[in-house]
Amino acid sequence: MKTQSSFQGKYNGGTLYIVPTPIGNLEDITLRALNTLKNVEYIAAEDTRNTRKLMNHFEIDKPMISYHEHNKHSRENQLVEILQDGKDIALVSDAGMPAISDPGYEMVASAIGEEFPVVVLPGANAALCAMVGSGLSPKEFYFYGFLPRKKKEREQELTNLRSIRATLLFYESPHRLKETLKSMAEQLGNRQIVLARELTKRYEEYIRGTIPEVIEWAENNTVKGEFCLVVEGGVPEDSNEDVWWEDYSLVEHVDYYIEEKKLTSKEAIKKTSQDRGQSKREVYQAYHVD
Repeated sequence: MKTQSSFQGKYNGGTLYIVPTPIGNLEDITLRALNTLKNVEYIAAEDTRNTRKLMNHFEIDKPMISYHEHNKHSRENQLVEILQDGKDIALVSDAGMPAISDPGYEMVASAIGEEFPVVVLPGANAALCAMVGSGLSPKEFYFYGFLPRKKKEREQELTNLRSIRATLLFYESPHRLKETLKSMAEQLGNRQIVLARELTKRYEEYIRGTIPEVIEWAENNTVKGEFCLVVEGGVPEDSNEDVWWEDYSLVEHVDYYIEEKKLTSKEAIKKTSQDRGQSKREVYQAYHVD
């Protein structure tokens, strides 16, 4: 067991500061963040070129060390040695809070393991802005970040998430948005969703509707900017609301939708796959084999 008294304890070494940076509007940086960046000996940056622009804007001149996804493990020893020399480091990402879908977690864990204090500053975060502005319930929320790029892996992750009652938060790039939305439609069903794009910037925009409606929007508009996706939570699989079919075989489940709800076999298979959290292919093959 270890206790960190961030501003009262005496430590043999420097402090690692986690400093959020603006996600768009430079006015969102805090006075404390600026003072920290001015007072540390080094800045560990995800992209030194991007951070240099920010530093130049606020007239801050400090030595920078690149710390990104592809070199973070090799950089840890160098940064730990700097802390051992009693020098303070500010860790920043390109935008927002380091370690949240950005590099940083490993360095924080390494500093803690070496018993250096880690001080986290509050600041800009796109997911929380999107959550509050979405209009969906913030009582409980589950932050996932970026879904896998490969379709099969992405759909498996969404299947795992479908019964979570909390509002779901994702990040997505513009060129993968449409495919991600289609996977959500197949695995999560017809839920409310909000796309938040270009947050804090001039072209900030919220697109609110059902998943099919938002897919239609994406098909008919130029998709630009980085997106936060806020998705209505589901119903737990063990809830009585979601297990009316538990005594049905898979074939009976599909037949119910065909006979009682007058759906086509294709629609019934899709609906059954959503209910059971299985892929449409699995349901199709099992139904037609039987």
